[in-house]
Amino acid sequence: VLEIPNVQLEDAGMYECKAENSRGRNVFRGQLQVYTYPHWVEKLNDTQLDSGDQLRWECKATGKPRPTYRWLKNGVPLWPQQSRIEMVNGVLMIHSVNLSDAGMYQCLAENKYNTIYASAELKILASAPTFPINQRRKTIIITKGQEVVIECKPQASPKPTITWKKGDKALRESKR
Repeated sequence: VLEIPNVQLEDAGMYECKAENSRGRNVFRGQLQVYTYPHWVEKLNDTQLDSGDQLRWECKATGKPRPTYRWLKNGVPLWPQQSRIEMVNGVLMIHSVNLSDAGMYQCLAENKYNTIYASAELKILASAPTFPINQRRKTIIITKGQEVVIECKPQASPKPTITWKKGDKALRESKR
C-alpha cells in the first residue's frame, strides 16, 4: 500500500508497483490525477462610477480543471445584449455605464467539482449640476487693474461641460 497524506497537485503522475519473487516479476502502473476545487485569486469590489464611465471587473480563480466563468446581474444570467458589454475569461467590461447598469453582480467560477461565487454592487452616480453654497456669491467687488478669479466648480455626474457668458454674450479666451 502506498499512502500519500495531504495530496498536492505535484503528486499527480504515473505510479508503478513492481512485484518480484523466485518465479518472476510483474508490474502494475496507474495514473494518479489530482483535481482541485476552484478558489479565488482575485475577487470583485463594490464600485461607484459616474454615468458614462467604463466598468472593468475581473474575477480570477484557480482550480483543476481550470474554472470557467459566468456572470449574473441581480441573480439573472448576464448576456452581452449590446456591443458595450463584454465578458471574456472572468473579465466583465461595460462601456459607457448608465443608470440601468446599477445593481448586484455575481461572478461564478466553476469546474466539474464545485462552483464558487463572488459578489459586488455597482452604483451609478447621476446628478444634475449643483453649486456649493461657498461658490454662490452673486457680487464680487474688485479694484480696477487687479486680477480677478471666478471659480465655476459644480458638483455633477457625469462631469459637466462649462461655458461662460457675460450678459447675453458667450465669452471666449483672449489675451486678458
